Amino acid sequence: MITRLLVANRGEIARRVFATCRALGIGTVAVHSDADADAPFVAEADHTVRLPGNTPAETYLRIDLILDAARRAGADAVHPGYGFLAENAEFATAVTDAGLTWVGPPAKAIAAMGDKVAAKALLAEAGVPMLPTWTDADGITDFPVLVKASAGGGGRGMRVVRDAAGLAEAVASARREAAAAFGDGTVFVERYVERGRHVEVQIFGDTHGTVVALGVRDCSIQRRHQKIVEEAPGVVPAEVRQRLHEAATAAGRAVDYVGAGTVEFLLAPDGEIYFLEMNTRLQVEHPVTELTTGLDLVRLQLLVAEGEPLPVAATPPAQGHAIEVRLCAEDPAQGYRPATGTLHRFALPGVAAEFGPLAGPGLRLDSGVVDGSVVGVHYDSMLAKVIAWAPTRAEAARTLAGALARAELHGVVTNRDLLVRVLRSREFAAVDVDTGFLDRHPEVFAPLLPADQLPLVALAAALASAAARRASAPVLAGLPSGWRNVPAFPQFTRFTGPDGEIEVRYRLDRSGGLAEWSVSPNAGATARADGPAPDGPAPDGPAPDGPAPDGATSADGPTSNGPAPDGAASPSGPTPDGGTTPVVGLVDAAPDRVVLDVDGVRRAYRVRRAGSAVFVDGPDGAAALVELPRFAGPAAERAAGSLVAPLPGAVTRLHVEVGQRVAAGDLLLTLEAMKLEHPVLAPTDGVVAELPVPAGGQVDTGTVLAVVDPE
Repeated sequence: MITRLLVANRGEIARRVFATCRALGIGTVAVHSDADADAPFVAEADHTVRLPGNTPAETYLRIDLILDAARRAGADAVHPGYGFLAENAEFATAVTDAGLTWVGPPAKAIAAMGDKVAAKALLAEAGVPMLPTWTDADGITDFPVLVKASAGGGGRGMRVVRDAAGLAEAVASARREAAAAFGDGTVFVERYVERGRHVEVQIFGDTHGTVVALGVRDCSIQRRHQKIVEEAPGVVPAEVRQRLHEAATAAGRAVDYVGAGTVEFLLAPDGEIYFLEMNTRLQVEHPVTELTTGLDLVRLQLLVAEGEPLPVAATPPAQGHAIEVRLCAEDPAQGYRPATGTLHRFALPGVAAEFGPLAGPGLRLDSGVVDGSVVGVHYDSMLAKVIAWAPTRAEAARTLAGALARAELHGVVTNRDLLVRVLRSREFAAVDVDTGFLDRHPEVFAPLLPADQLPLVALAAALASAAARRASAPVLAGLPSGWRNVPAFPQFTRFTGPDGEIEVRYRLDRSGGLAEWSVSPNAGATARADGPAPDGPAPDGPAPDGPAPDGATSADGPTSNGPAPDGAASPSGPTPDGGTTPVVGLVDAAPDRVVLDVDGVRRAYRVRRAGSAVFVDGPDGAAALVELPRFAGPAAERAAGSLVAPLPGAVTRLHVEVGQRVAAGDLLLTLEAMKLEHPVLAPTDGVVAELPVPAGGQVDTGTVLAVVDPE
């Protein structure tokens, strides 16, 4: 029996495997890069071994280092997780040759399915339906087609090509990305099916000849060919489900499959199914199968690896419905640009279980991060998987969307808003989904926070900041921020927000009520160097918070709950579009919570700070602001037309030369970060003036990549 298991992986999958090991009494070993030294999965392991370096090539892809770690830590088994070496037949062979138990399928099966071109030929003979496939791009005349990596998955190395003109570059780019991700740049091309759904079957095999299907999952909502929403059971007709189960188990038997595997299919609009690939590992989306079958798939992996028969011999009936989303550190509105930084706050309400079963309807969280985790550039952008289980699909979607909308995610940009809008869309509710869903529904990319609610969020941030300063004031902390006994000019606080600079002006009365307020974009820009004139508004800060001068008496303004003493309306002001702000009263202001009365409806805003960053979570959405100093320091000048790196990475290829004339939208260079290629395009027509970073050069966020002189 297995006594001590090394997980040759990182993040949430390492934590997931450790959870089952703890339940079974199996010791655990983590291997970690230098970048992951303080990661949660490292802290949870019984034993840890450092892999020197940061990049996958230096660490998690080093078979020799991982086997040495197993020996040093006394492990007698290895679980590969998913990604990295999970589908590497050489690694599986090396583990067994070292006398260790391999928790995965036989190396022969991995090799057979790892070469997707050969796998298609093998499974076609077993009767599994296939799409037309080419290995020579020169012979392709029918479009659209899909370029795919032969040696890996996860959407890397995949490109849709709709005409012959773009085929050569798509193949070249796919080869580079596949080589970087999997160490093998081999690609092939298959027919692309419009409006197809991505469905898959979880299979499990044991050493006693059993291969069983554990149900159908639907993974059609994808970005860049990577799944972001998965659910089980997939909503398909019973007859289609039966054909999928039969084709998947036939694929497993064709390679004498043992362990957890997933057979992926394309479901065409006409009901035909076509084999896509077989993943010889546990899938990211395995929790939805666990929640709808009641099975612990990692436990089954361990039992099968120990030679035990599967405890299930037939497809179990589905229990309720489960939906999973992949919460990623990326900005969907900017082409899914990965985000990096410190995750100051990571909290989801209503989580009933982590990495395990649910006692009833609710939320499960499988996360690789906690408060304070650092999101770097070396690995995948996924932070966590959030899974809802409920008796019905509609209930699961509502529960999941609600929890995500109320989550506190501070420090890095995420795809949370996109996921919520997908789950709440009419099309998703009607199962009107396919792999092109996001391309056809640009409305789901809008932020949850409506633009007309941003002034209230900014006001809450300003009031919370003032409350924090008063709470820490050395004297007269009980006086309202900026109070004067004779009403004068309002205080102001400036932030940078989602769409630029925001200025909040407000004045509090003696009781701490909101006497007046206004919010304007781009206001105060002319005062950044010198500050306000002597008779201008009082800046928000400690200085104006002292007692009234010369012992003068106070003057009351409106109360904290809205109407002024004479029955007049609460203060209001102009909006950026020329309208009128809502009637707003201040109910309560604390450093971490502000409650406003807005047109007679109370709204609570949760506020947290990290340095100058202010994170506000309200009933309508969240926003991240940066409080600006009253006197801005001089900024380094940058040449007009400069294009800067949006995140750390490496310049993989230059597509233009200095002096070359380009048009707006032309590809200038390619930046690789988080294992994906990101194109850098010309912002305008012009001439390339500078290319300061050569191909292969490493860059940090803000590094100038190119300068285009506009015409």
